Amino acid sequence: MRASISRLWRWLRRPSAGVAAGTLLGAGFIAAIVFAAGFTGFVEYTNTMPFCTSCHEMREFVYAEYRESPHYRNNSGVSATCADCHVPRAFVPKLARKIKATFVEVPSHLLGRIDTPEKFEAHRGRLAESVWAAMKANDSRECRACHDPMQMTLETQKPRARARHLDAQVSGETCIDCHQGIAHKLPARPEAAEEEDFTL
Repeated sequence: MRASISRLWRWLRRPSAGVAAGTLLGAGFIAAIVFAAGFTGFVEYTNTMPFCTSCHEMREFVYAEYRESPHYRNNSGVSATCADCHVPRAFVPKLARKIKATFVEVPSHLLGRIDTPEKFEAHRGRLAESVWAAMKANDSRECRACHDPMQMTLETQKPRARARHLDAQVSGETCIDCHQGIAHKLPARPEAAEEEDFTL
């Protein structure tokens, strides 16, 4: 075994005399395609509902709330998945989001930081604020992938919603400034302010 590894290592290090450069390039090209396809396939798999709900924190604490929301079940029959709201569609921002999940969220899961309802509720506010801040920073990019304010039929909206949407176009507010708690319960807030109804 050791001799085989030694021979392989010597072969890898010596200049190619027995293998044509075209063969090496072709093999490298095919290997790159296989790697890219596998990588892309895995990244896309991590955007699926089965993957998102594979850990009990998401399945038991978050998914149950989402299933009661209009993003899951509604008159039009169109559902927004976890990835639709939490993962950018463009490749580079998507990759950045996946890297953050890998180095921030997965370790939290493995360390059991939110593995009980009590722990999850204790962190809900911080988690929500983090998501809202990211959405605010990117002008609610994931919302706008489905909802185009310029295509809204404002005249059919309730007066309050119409007024807020018109005002937001002028003031520069973004979707998440008003539409928090659409798919998940809002965190407990110190003030007992009554929630406004911004349904369309």
